[in-house]
Amino acid sequence: MDLTRLQKNFELHGFSYRYFETRSEAAAYLAQQTAGKFVSFGGSMTLDEMNLYDILKPHADVHWHWKGDGYVQDAEIYITSANAISETGEVVNIDGAGNRVSATLYGPKQVFFVCGINKIAPDLSAAIERAQNIAAPKNAWRLFGNTDGDAVCVNADDPVPACTKAGGDKCYHCTAPNSICRAIVIHQGPMRSQERCELILIGEDLGY
Repeated sequence: MDLTRLQKNFELHGFSYRYFETRSEAAAYLAQQTAGKFVSFGGSMTLDEMNLYDILKPHADVHWHWKGDGYVQDAEIYITSANAISETGEVVNIDGAGNRVSATLYGPKQVFFVCGINKIAPDLSAAIERAQNIAAPKNAWRLFGNTDGDAVCVNADDPVPACTKAGGDKCYHCTAPNSICRAIVIHQGPMRSQERCELILIGEDLGY
């Protein structure tokens, strides 16, 4: 893991970049950046483990569907995480409904990707591999839980993603109706409509 290389490449790609040793330092920074603003969260175990919603809520107009606020696409600031980031300067996310990735592409003028160091992969290929075979199966397991049966590639009549039948161990490239692997979004730089797109890297393992 080469954090100097990672920072250099993200900045070369046009991203803003901040590194914090701890989640509390990152949360304090985000509280400053969002004070008085209209903020929306994407689904993220990283943000949940940081308790970021409760930290920002007293000082900003924060909305998170995980907290029953409904999903907001037109906030000033959008905060989410990533399934993987590469040392070569890319952000990779896999999504099923599209709500989490869509706001990273269009709408909010400022986007923050908040990631623990466990999300780092050496290059884009490895980042996609991580997103497909580590993050996505664990998220499917979180959403759908354990089911009886063998981990085999299921057909479109089986509502349960195959990875949940094996404890979220890897992707089985299933076509289940409840599959959360409907789109892979690779950010190679900020969108032209964004005023700022920033990677916040935290020196802790966070999320999947």
